[in-house]
Amino acid sequence: MPSIAGGGRLFAAHRGGIWWLRRRQHQPFSSLAGGGGRGGAPHLPVLIVGAGPVGLVLSFLLTKFGIKCAVIEKNVEFTRHPRAHFINNRTMEIFRKLDGLAGEIERSQPPVDLWRKFVYCTSLSGSVLGSVDHMKQEDFDKVISPISVAHFSQYKLVDLLLKKLEGIGFQTCFPGEIGNTTQDLGIESKILMGHECTFLQQTDEGILVGTSVNNGGRMVERKRKLHCGLLVGTDGARSTVRELAGIAMEGERDLQKLVSVHFLSRDLGRYLSTQRPGMLFFVFNPDAIGVLVAHDLEHGEFVLQIPFYPPQQMFEEFSAKVCEQIIVKLVGWEPADIQVLDIKPWAMHAEVAEKYVGCNNRVVLAGDAAHRFPPAGGFGMNTGVQDAHNLAWKLGLMLNGVASPSIMQTYESERRPVAIFNTELSVENFKAAMSIPATLGLDPTLANSVHQVINKSLGSIIPRNVQKAVLEGLFSIGRAQLSDYILNEKNPLGSLRLARLRSILDEGKSLQLQFPAEDLGFCYEEGALVAEDCGEKPQKGAKLRHSKRASREYIPSANTGARLPHMQIRALPASSEGVFSTLDLVSGDKLEFVLIIAPLKESYEIARATLKVADEFKLSAKVCVMWPQGSASAEVEESRSELAPWTNYVDVEEVPMASGSSWWEMCRISRKSVILVRPDEHIAWRMESDMMRDTDSEVRRAFSQILCLN
Repeated sequence: MPSIAGGGRLFAAHRGGIWWLRRRQHQPFSSLAGGGGRGGAPHLPVLIVGAGPVGLVLSFLLTKFGIKCAVIEKNVEFTRHPRAHFINNRTMEIFRKLDGLAGEIERSQPPVDLWRKFVYCTSLSGSVLGSVDHMKQEDFDKVISPISVAHFSQYKLVDLLLKKLEGIGFQTCFPGEIGNTTQDLGIESKILMGHECTFLQQTDEGILVGTSVNNGGRMVERKRKLHCGLLVGTDGARSTVRELAGIAMEGERDLQKLVSVHFLSRDLGRYLSTQRPGMLFFVFNPDAIGVLVAHDLEHGEFVLQIPFYPPQQMFEEFSAKVCEQIIVKLVGWEPADIQVLDIKPWAMHAEVAEKYVGCNNRVVLAGDAAHRFPPAGGFGMNTGVQDAHNLAWKLGLMLNGVASPSIMQTYESERRPVAIFNTELSVENFKAAMSIPATLGLDPTLANSVHQVINKSLGSIIPRNVQKAVLEGLFSIGRAQLSDYILNEKNPLGSLRLARLRSILDEGKSLQLQFPAEDLGFCYEEGALVAEDCGEKPQKGAKLRHSKRASREYIPSANTGARLPHMQIRALPASSEGVFSTLDLVSGDKLEFVLIIAPLKESYEIARATLKVADEFKLSAKVCVMWPQGSASAEVEESRSELAPWTNYVDVEEVPMASGSSWWEMCRISRKSVILVRPDEHIAWRMESDMMRDTDSEVRRAFSQILCLN
């Protein structure tokens, strides 16, 4: 049974949490940044459990920031099941800073015209009931972001991340390639495949991690333990780290059980590419119901999602042959080259961990280990990558002794409300998806009710095969509502249902793909930032509590906690760099704060104080002076004299879009504002330059609050 121990004594893991048996003083985190340690056990600043996209992104960022780390993964090889596939704007912005990862995704993904639509039909070759185009012109014009969304299978993303990690010195090691003796100390910058976390023990210096290694299919306990200053669980929905830390999940479980069928068919891919391209196909007919995800039409790669209802329907009954038969029913003809690669069961949950940080700030959860969403809207992997992005800079500054260990609590206070909101949004989006079959006379809630009734009333009385016959018989009667006899314009009932379906699609009340207001517009209310003095403080979470499925327009904001708005700018004096985004002012290679000011005397004073105080705090900082479009080189020379002797500044001019709004107008603030941006591109502090009294003291107070040094 998994367990966690501390201070040499065992912690008892219970459903209600962990009973701390003894408290100990811990070695400062700052002494761990470079590795090393006492006692003979390998010692790492950070050990990451789980080599999915979230764990790999975190390991890449930490390595870039000079923090030594390693990754362990229980699977012997990386899965080829496509899983997640939609990468939203904010995640693509993060990927831009990962040595050009976003550009590689854009070049490798299928053409946009092959995946921009959701299609609703009676079969893949039958009547189209409706479709929704989820791409807008602003996505291509890059008005609100320097990069567009992407459609790229998770396993392909993992392949690219592994190449990026290899480029910065990481090595993937498989069982047998690393020893099990006292000599296997050099695990930093390695991904250890086939290694499963089995227990945790808290020590004076961090966390001692027990592991088992896959030896020819049999798990064998490693003789040597792994010792780390901080353990990050990115090990997925069934997180072992979360279980060992005694952290419970809160929310709804088992919203729906499904079978995921990964298959290839170039015949089907060619047909859909030319006849009805799309990303998702919702197929409803009297013989079968399913959702087909077209991961890559050009190569004929698909995943079919089929609802199933245990215990009457068992996963084992979904053999490759049975799945092929279902595919043919949904296609409407029989492709000659169907190749079923993988069949997996999964359950849809809507849960968030009760806390993200435990064990005296030594154990942290991220990604699916911290939150489990319905896939509607593609928030799962995207939220996880953004968790890693939020966590990495805080770990970097903490482990280098710049920030207090309590900054880890700001990871939870910032990211957990986002996960709760995204959970609710995913559930609403899932319910919107279910409104389509309900409109066609096939209400999924009724199907679930029938299933529950059979379980409660017949489960202990009649054999399972009889229960299955009853359940499938009732479902067959329900699917009869989808017959051509009923579902046509000449049938009054069918005509009414089709009209309602078109109305749902036209009004944007069906399943949505993009949520720009939520994707780019979410705002941290409290955390590693200086909250704005707004008189009446909003209720906790109020900034995330807007109308959820309104698909509202993204409104750029320079409020504290918001992501820095995107505008195109150009370096002054003119250089060969050309036009770039305001987001590019923030480095992707080092932990650096950026202060954005207008060329005003009071703002220059704050800039000098910021550079001075940052130097005191051993922080890297840079000043950006935002000039109006068309500013002359002679004017720009003012920055040199105003900021002397400091040289870590850049002058840029606005390159506004057709609307002509200046940077300050777009952000809805005055030119007297100064904006301090964190390494994760979120605004940490905003102040009016003419409101400052004791500039040095106020800047010092702001950095102290951001770094949790108060």
